[in-house]
Amino acid sequence: MTYPSLPLAGVLGDPVAHSRSPRLHHHWLQRYSLPGAYLPLPVVAADLATVLTVMPRMGFVGANVTIPHKEAVLPLAAAVTDRARRIGAANTLTFRPDGTFEADNTDGIGFLNALLQQAPGWESAAGPALVLGAGGAARAILAALIDAGVPKIWLANRTREKAEALSAFFGPPVAVLGWEDVDDRLSAAALIVNTTALGMEGKEKLSFDFNKLNESHVVNDIVYTPLETDLLAAARRKGATAVDGLGMLLHQAAPGFARWFGKEPEIDTALRTAVLAP
Repeated sequence: MTYPSLPLAGVLGDPVAHSRSPRLHHHWLQRYSLPGAYLPLPVVAADLATVLTVMPRMGFVGANVTIPHKEAVLPLAAAVTDRARRIGAANTLTFRPDGTFEADNTDGIGFLNALLQQAPGWESAAGPALVLGAGGAARAILAALIDAGVPKIWLANRTREKAEALSAFFGPPVAVLGWEDVDDRLSAAALIVNTTALGMEGKEKLSFDFNKLNESHVVNDIVYTPLETDLLAAARRKGATAVDGLGMLLHQAAPGFARWFGKEPEIDTALRTAVLAP
């Protein structure tokens, strides 16, 4: 008996059991009645290269990559997109017929599309952006904001050296702001983005003076557990436009799904409900 080939994809990480990506892609596969499966793939760093070599032979057409492998996959790729190279990390892999793969990074475009969907009135020329955090997500978001034409970006991180390294990497318009100086700049920032884990369940909270927010601000927290962080709740109380972190997760996933399964997926309320279901 022969079996039809089933296109496979998954998310590589360590740990990966917490990922909502399988639920997200499974919703799309069911919605569009497409053959295929998307699996959580726990892979330790020592096995990464071997696993990536074997996956195409098993029927995998692509994969997402999460912590701690986003940087490590780049030297293993046969091709790296310009944006992945610029960010220095990849989150989306597409396998080729010869068994090699292309590495891409859709985090930045995912962030920007989510921002425009939830804050349609935001314009890049509206004023400076204040970005909190200097990790991998911040790199992708900085690149997206620069490409969108944001005139000035203040970058603050609790470890100033990390912020300075990113500022040196990207150059203007990124300028380093001391963590202790964030309160003084909140009012002047048109867009505020939290890329840190602060405010996530089980983590410390952000401790800035959110009373300085007003209806002119757009506030984006990429944390989505909880979906309504203290930062977003404060933004809503002050009349600001609040953008939750789930949108970035959903939008960054769409390009990979389209490449692997051949269908441009829709990002709507039904998808959000499916991903947030207990």
